[in-house]
Formats: sequence, structure tokens, C-alpha cells
Amino acid sequence: MAADIEVFTTKYCPYCTRAKELLKIRGLPYREFQFDMDDDAQWDALCKRSGMQTVPQIFANGRLIGGYSELAELDRKDQLKSLLQEGSK
Repeated sequence: MAADIEVFTTKYCPYCTRAKELLKIRGLPYREFQFDMDDDAQWDALCKRSGMQTVPQIFANGRLIGGYSELAELDRKDQLKSLLQEGSK
């Protein structure tokens, strides 16, 4: 069973693009939620959920992984797939 990965992005965010590319390269399916920079209600709700005010925001099985840097660090340590599989068992 695959992990449930959610990626919250904005349209012109290079780190969002990198995060999505990394997930694709690793064969990890995800759902993208693209936010409009002017939608204060969406941003407020996301900030309350994560405590973060930047994108991308990446959640695996409802748990915050972080942004692109945290995702890439997990990948560098070869922990990305195992972390994502933990919550899907």
C-alpha cells in the first residue's frame, strides 16, 4: 500500500517543482494542492495545520515532512521510502 502524500504548492515556486520532481523520480505518487498567493483563507488554514508559512509543504500519511530541503535530506539519507511506508502499513 502506498503512502498518502500531499504536496501544497504555488504556481511559480522552484522548490515546489523540485519536490514534485524528486517524488516522481522515486516513483512516489502524490496529490498536489496548488494555492493562489492571494487566497488568505487557504494560507491561514495551511499555516494552522503545519506551522509553516512557506511552500512546498509536504505531508505523508497526514504527518508533516516539511519542505523541499527536508524531503531532499530524507532522500540523501536513503530514508524517504521507508518513512513514507511507515504510515501505510
